[in-house]
Amino acid sequence: MYIPIGNDMAVRDQSIIGIFDMDNCSWSYRTREFLKQAEEKGEIIPATDDLPKTFLISTEYGMNKVYLIKFNSTVLEHRRI
Repeated sequence: MYIPIGNDMAVRDQSIIGIFDMDNCSWSYRTREFLKQAEEKGEIIPATDDLPKTFLISTEYGMNKVYLIKFNSTVLEHRRI
């Protein structure tokens, strides 16, 4: 199954490692450091033009990707197609 994440993008649900709320997680030093390193490696993929509310970590074919999403994490749980 796939989860639509915005901007005509979808992610396979089996490749998802975690879905994290930006408000609850971004205050942590480790989370900020993780997002900084992901940006330096080119693993960040913006799926919104707005301010992101959630980030989703996935891995597929040995490549990690971090999607910045405008939806809440609870909304993403119910968006399977």
